[in-house]
Amino acid sequence: MKTVKEVMTAHPVSVTLLDNIYEVAVAMRDSGTGFIPVVDSADGATLIGVITDRDLVIRGYAAKHPGSTAVETVMSREVVSVQESASVEEAAELMASAQIRRLPVTQGKKLIGVVSLGDLAAKRMFADEAAEALHEISQRQQLH
Repeated sequence: MKTVKEVMTAHPVSVTLLDNIYEVAVAMRDSGTGFIPVVDSADGATLIGVITDRDLVIRGYAAKHPGSTAVETVMSREVVSVQESASVEEAAELMASAQIRRLPVTQGKKLIGVVSLGDLAAKRMFADEAAEALHEISQRQQLH
């Protein structure tokens, strides 16, 4: 049984509370992602939040916040994460139940990677789990 650590993207781009939303947008553009973990600036590793491209749009720019707005204005502090030792199946189930497409991977409280539905689908043996998770997320979003 594969673990999350085996399929995750290691060393993801992250930001700290010292960054602003413009810097987050640039980091997303430059790294080709719509998901940026927020880590503690003191140690550069403790996961304290996440920002999605949707957060930037809805809580940031659509709320008329300038690019200099603090990261904590738009970030989500209630983060769903998974330990590196969790199975891929557990990660897919967690994504489905939390209705999320990306999951920070931690070792204790330290961010070590990110796993996405795409990562799960890229590993052919986990395509069914990824497809099921995406189906459940889509179904729940249609109900709301």
